[in-house]
Amino acid sequence: MHILIVDRSGPIPAPKYGGTERVIWGLGKCLNLLGHKVTYLVPGGFKGDFAECLYLDQSKDLNIQIPNYIDVVHINYNPLQSINKPYLITMHGNPGAMDSIDKNTVFISKNQAERYNSEVYIHNGLYWEDYNTPNLNKKRDYFHFLGKASWRVKNVFGAAKIVRKANGVLKIGGGSRWCKRNFFRGFKYILDPKIQFLGMVNDEDKIKMMEKSKALVTPVLWHEPFGLAIIESLYAGCAVFGTSNGSLPELISPRVGLISNEYDTLAKALNTFEYDPQYCHEYAKRNFNAEKMTLAYLKLYEKVISGKKLHQQNPEFSKEKNKINQLT
Repeated sequence: MHILIVDRSGPIPAPKYGGTERVIWGLGKCLNLLGHKVTYLVPGGFKGDFAECLYLDQSKDLNIQIPNYIDVVHINYNPLQSINKPYLITMHGNPGAMDSIDKNTVFISKNQAERYNSEVYIHNGLYWEDYNTPNLNKKRDYFHFLGKASWRVKNVFGAAKIVRKANGVLKIGGGSRWCKRNFFRGFKYILDPKIQFLGMVNDEDKIKMMEKSKALVTPVLWHEPFGLAIIESLYAGCAVFGTSNGSLPELISPRVGLISNEYDTLAKALNTFEYDPQYCHEYAKRNFNAEKMTLAYLKLYEKVISGKKLHQQNPEFSKEKNKINQLT
């Protein structure tokens, strides 16, 4: 089978941090290892030895950029047009209430699928062989937040509030202390020496930071479609504490973390949880690896190649299921 993987985010692999880019890098690698041919169609090029690359021109019709020899097209954004080849679309974000969703859409968590009245989903997986192996025996004496801190719904100051209640130290990867938004949203936290902003962290620094962290604190105030920071933290041996929004309840089992919508409950758990870095690490490798994800996609590739649709009706936004659970 020859698979064309299409994405408009940037180069493969991502030069620093990139969510979708990491997922489709692992997908392409595993497809190649399983004996399939892979071509990327992306705007920033590809550096690797397991696939070919074509350059995506987003100003042109996608169909004229798909070679005739391709068997199936795997698109990683909503193209908003008909595709002439067998195809499927992975929905990495949350479409709005008025957005059109294709019948061949695959969601990336059960929760995300349910919020659009669908049952078709495949969990993201990462190619863990690309990651440095964490030292699971290091002393862990702080907590961490990983994500775009400037994005309100990621709730970095909610994480800071929880960790302060637990009298802990929080290291924030993905945000700057001295920015305008922080002055208005969390001034008391940016002055707290126990709340430490690390800025953007690369892969090597990220693993080094996480392997000395007890847990990721991620009290999101939006429906996280999946959450690569969650599985990366688990891989590094960290537990995960978060809200019941989005994919979190299905990614976090009781042995690797806690789900709650109460600040006090989460804060208490930081100090009372029975941490098991080895179990968290194995849990991530076992459940969220690129090979498992790839095998699931191969089944759907075969389905669309045979002419079948993944949905009988177009998935639709559910207002009721998209309500956000607030922290109290």
